[in-house]
Amino acid sequence: MDLAAKSRATLEIFGELESETKQFVTESGLACVTGCGFCCANPKVPANPLEFLPLAFDLQQKGLAEATLAEIEQLEEGASCVVYRPTSLNGAKGFCGNHSKRGLICRLFSASARRTKYGKKDLIICKVLKSEKSDAFLSTTERINSDMAIPLATAYYSRLEEIDQSLCQQFTINEAIAFALELVLRYTFYLEQEDELIA
Repeated sequence: MDLAAKSRATLEIFGELESETKQFVTESGLACVTGCGFCCANPKVPANPLEFLPLAFDLQQKGLAEATLAEIEQLEEGASCVVYRPTSLNGAKGFCGNHSKRGLICRLFSASARRTKYGKKDLIICKVLKSEKSDAFLSTTERINSDMAIPLATAYYSRLEEIDQSLCQQFTINEAIAFALELVLRYTFYLEQEDELIA
């Protein structure tokens, strides 16, 4: 499977997750607070290069891959995600600059669960939603272990590993995006070289 096929396979997984998370958010009432960027402003969000291949290909097609990679290289340590667009001074409010191609971690947060060592489902959620939608949070915490379906984060990460385990190593979010961009730039460079040779 070449890099473009890996990106398409990743997008297929995202599509399946999208329908599951929509159903969960509708039933739970735990949609993110409009304009909140609390999670996105965290520079230590763990991510892997594979989940950002679709973003890297999208930026390459728009002619923005090299500029974005250069921007990441110029960021200070502890900077938030390069795609995040803050709208407040403290960075807690803002939006994603490329929401349709966001990574798996961005899609799973507050719309998925992990299992505890006792096998119970534990909601992956931020303190903003816990406090601002406390009733929905408490109700959902109980219901995901009885009658409410919720995506399991580990299941989706396992599916990514089936595409390419080596590209599922964890980095900080900007490191993962930079890695994906470097792969895509190299891939498209070699494709262009092949096209020139054929021509």
